[in-house]
Amino acid sequence: MLLSGVARGDHMALELPILRIGLAGFSLDQQQLLAEAVARESAGSVDWEFGALTEADACCVNGARTQLLLDGTLRVGSGIPAGRSVQIDPAALERPIAYSLPLAPRNLVPELSFELEPDSIKAMLRRMVGSLKPLIAQFCLASQILEQESALGAGIYHVISVEGKLLAVVDLRGDVGVLANASPLELESAMWAPQPRRPDAVPGHFHRCSLSRLMWQYAQRTHRDLLPPRYRTELLYFRRTPRLPHRLLKDAHLRLLQALAREAARFADLEQRTGLGAPELARELAALYLVGAITSNPKRAASAPRRRAEALDSDLPSDRGAMPSGLNLDTHQVTIHARTADLTVPAPMVRD
Repeated sequence: MLLSGVARGDHMALELPILRIGLAGFSLDQQQLLAEAVARESAGSVDWEFGALTEADACCVNGARTQLLLDGTLRVGSGIPAGRSVQIDPAALERPIAYSLPLAPRNLVPELSFELEPDSIKAMLRRMVGSLKPLIAQFCLASQILEQESALGAGIYHVISVEGKLLAVVDLRGDVGVLANASPLELESAMWAPQPRRPDAVPGHFHRCSLSRLMWQYAQRTHRDLLPPRYRTELLYFRRTPRLPHRLLKDAHLRLLQALAREAARFADLEQRTGLGAPELARELAALYLVGAITSNPKRAASAPRRRAEALDSDLPSDRGAMPSGLNLDTHQVTIHARTADLTVPAPMVRD
């Protein structure tokens, strides 16, 4: 059996991700210049927006305010009065970094640099998109999984282009692998072919992650409202801890999990308990829903002893140093940590 790709005219338009850029060392005027260039480049392409450095997909650093330290890391001075400096280890980061010219360290040879003028910024952003092709491919694959979900069983699928090229391998109870340079259009028009289960299902050169990680990344980068309507009115329950690296969970996710581990609640109750506005609350709950951490079905909820244990565990500070905020609040410095390998147990794609 072959499942055809989703036709844009029949369902949704081709979906591309929100990509976030973190800035370091730029003045307010320079940030405005970058914002205007980013807005122009976002039209008709991936949607760029600015975000925290620790949650960014790419970084832009003011080369004139950069200092190369003896250990090979960089210290970037703030471009705003009384702002914090940023320390970055460029060799350890798995995200593109672009430096504005001129560069203060003479012995720093960046792979990507740009002038603070519109055409150069435009060219830099397009090169960043090229570097982020694996992330874009993963996003588009996750979008297709959601579109095809009603027709997919809990098996393994080859995602094959119209030319017969293998683009991705999807195990709906395990890992997902995608060809790094698979284009959004290729993935959108691809055929899904069921496959027998075998241990070497994902080719070694594919970008691989757990299904939970894939859907979590998608939820953080989509404009779609992914929260089912019933989740806005019915009681919500804690189901299980997300099978994700702890550092991917924001404080809002932890507050929600802690609240639901203690007691089931409705959307309106969670607004009051967490202080989150409705749009943000819907977005964070949708991410937890996609990875099976919460449920509106009491039969799928965690048992009371397990909920109590999870509520206690969520108070512990373990792994807090690797949280997405990445902030060392005891100093005036922000340290950007390297992303580590995804070693979590994959979660089956089963939601209520």
